[in-house]
Formats: sequence, structure tokens, C-alpha cells
Amino acid sequence: MQKHPHNECNLLTVQRQALAHCIARWTETNHRLDTCVPGLLLVRYEAPTRPTSGVYEPCICLVAQGAKRVMLGDDEYVYDANHYLISSVGLPVVANVVEASPEVPLLGLALKLDMPMLAQMLVDSNLPVTRPVARAGNSGRGMRVSEVSMPLLNAFQRLLDLLDNPQDVPVLSPLIHKEILYRLLVGEQGHYLRQLVSAGSHGFQIAKAIDWLKNNFIQSLKVDSLARQIGMSTSTFHYHFRAMTSMSPLQYQKWMRLHEARRLMFMEHLDATSAAFRVGYESPSQFSREYRRQFGTPPLRDIKNLYNNQPTDPSTETVTA
Repeated sequence: MQKHPHNECNLLTVQRQALAHCIARWTETNHRLDTCVPGLLLVRYEAPTRPTSGVYEPCICLVAQGAKRVMLGDDEYVYDANHYLISSVGLPVVANVVEASPEVPLLGLALKLDMPMLAQMLVDSNLPVTRPVARAGNSGRGMRVSEVSMPLLNAFQRLLDLLDNPQDVPVLSPLIHKEILYRLLVGEQGHYLRQLVSAGSHGFQIAKAIDWLKNNFIQSLKVDSLARQIGMSTSTFHYHFRAMTSMSPLQYQKWMRLHEARRLMFMEHLDATSAAFRVGYESPSQFSREYRRQFGTPPLRDIKNLYNNQPTDPSTETVTA
């Protein structure tokens, strides 16, 4: 029996409303809730926000109400009640809420993606690994936006239902997480994700390089050595790294250093010189110049502004939902 498009649209609307109601209930007093379900974050915004830089770690972001914009280099990604966003690797972005009000707040969630589990599921499922269809403008980017589906919304609803029964979380949340990963593998971005977790693919190699940079950005970076480490020529490495992240490896390292220094000054109250040395800079003056270029103001003034205007942590942790 064929599904009628109008009926399916109505079902999606009802499911989104149920999801929004659930998120609203849990975020009524805490607008950013790290839940008892591993890797699941719920958020609520009651007004548009100014653009803020950060890192989108591997995750799926979904909003049941409202809209958010993410800039990766010059590419814009907008996700709303009809679209979800996937970040496949640690990506440097600038993001802001574009649709939210006290009457109709943005209500969203983010779930960290277990990439090793995704790779194992690909092996177990025998799904074919094919080259993803190239799309103009951002064919190599590590970020995607796709239309939500009823099976995906249903899985997320069941994940949120576990919050009322925390004793069920250890047993049931891994199963639902696997179902969500499966829905992604067989969905619109499935070919892309399969490429990413397939050993030997360019996406897999670049993801390894990004992981190394995130864990070792304090060290001096020799691009040739890192390229050899992941099994690529230097020119091929540069090309695919920029295609995925919109940055060169050196720019990515600098970006990570500056955001970690900002976090250290804001959260751990380090002075600018100490933060600069902590993240690998040898020259405080160079650090100050690059910091101002990145954030628009010198370190001390920027941190004062953050204390006055931004109650949240401006760290390089996951920026979500």
C-alpha cells in the first residue's frame, strides 16, 4: 500500500511537535542540558544569537522548532525543523541561531556520533561502499544537511523517552544509537558516511589527520610528516584536507591553538602570555596579533567582553544544536 504524501507530511508534523514538546519540558529551567543518555545534549534558545566560533565534533544536530545557521569557510548550512545536520569530523565553524523567540524558542538536540561503531556497522551490514555523488560548491566538505525522515524522528523520540526511565538507559540507549547510525547509513548521506569510515578512502585518511591535530596541536607541525603518516602525498593531503575543513592543516592547527588559549583565559583565568605558551606559541606578540585577527579584539579585551556578554564556555568543545 502506497503512502500518501499528504498523510506522511502530517505524520512528520505530529512527530516534530511531540519531539519539541519533550525537549521543551526538559529544558524549561536548564536551557542546555547534558542528559543521562551518553552523548545526548538538549538545547533551548529564546532569541537569535550572534555568530560564535567553535568546533562541531562528529555529531548529528536536529531541531524540532526554530533554525540555526553554520558557516564552514564560505559555505552556509541552515538546519531547521525539516532538516538535520551531520558533522563527520572536528570542523571549525561559526554558528548562530537565526529563528527563536520566547513564544517559539529554538528546541534542539545533538547526539555525538560514535564513528568506530559506525565503521563496525558498515562491516556487519554489508552495505556497499560507493563514491558519494558530487555536489557543486561543497562536495568534499565534512558537513552535510539533509531532510529529516519519520524513522529518524521516531528513533530520536524513543531516545528522549528514556529520560523518564533512566534505569533503562544503559541497556536501551546503545541499541537506539545503533538504529540512528543505521538510518544515517541508509539515508541520503549514507554513501558519504560509508566512504568516511572505510579504511583507505580519502575521507578516512583526512579524519585520521584531524584526530591527530586535535590531540597534538601544541606540537610543531610538519605537514610532510603528517601526510606520510596517513599515507598521502603532501599535495594530495593539502587538497583533501582543505576540501573537508575549508582550511589548510597549518590554519587548522592555528585555529585550534587560539580557541584553546581563549578557553584557558576564560575558564582557568590564565593571563595571555601563559595561555600562549601553554598552546604552543613561542612569541607572545605573535599570539596577540593572531588572536586579534581571529577574534577581532586583543586577548584581554576579548575575555572581558566574554565575561560581560557571554555566560557560556567559549571553548573548542562541541558546538551543537
